Amino acid sequence: MSDPLSSSSASNTVVLASGNAGKLKELGGILAPLGMDLRSQAEFDVPEVPEDGLTFVENALIKARAAARHTGLPAIADDSGLEVDALQGAPGIHSARYSGEGDAGNNRKLLAALAGLPREQRRARFQCVLVFLRHADDPTPLICQGSWEGFILDAPAGEQGFGYDPVFYVPDHDRSAAELPREVKNQVSHRARACAQLAEALARRPG
Repeated sequence: MSDPLSSSSASNTVVLASGNAGKLKELGGILAPLGMDLRSQAEFDVPEVPEDGLTFVENALIKARAAARHTGLPAIADDSGLEVDALQGAPGIHSARYSGEGDAGNNRKLLAALAGLPREQRRARFQCVLVFLRHADDPTPLICQGSWEGFILDAPAGEQGFGYDPVFYVPDHDRSAAELPREVKNQVSHRARACAQLAEALARRPG
């Protein structure tokens, strides 16, 4: 496949508008076949920006534009979260800061909120919105979305992944997302599905 970035770009370096090491590892592995050298915004001292959008799309655009403007490089932003039906879609866009106490605290708060509910009432899904900008003022950003259906477990299971992976049960694989080998997760997750859409969109986009 041809260089997925603009033909005017001399480099395949793309900045990821996140300092999350787990997200960089996952997205970097998925996007490597596109010829992208994905780098964390932390390498460029990109300041954090308020994620004050009302949707995953708005927040992803905010982060991508800030990273592209600061670095002068193409940027990718991923805004993702967990939606739990029994909690009316919460934690949603607030997933990362649900408890204010990091991943372990978020999982504890979620399990406490669902305590006593049977499996059929614990349906949930991961959502991922992926935005790609060629530059900060790109008038036609690529916006892709993927979802991953499952259920919330009664207790964490597995050591892989990050975020809510230990409490997210994947029916098709009969295990938690944190028990899936990375190569499997990178084929079936919400990010994998959004990345697949992005690859197709980049291939169709004229240089």
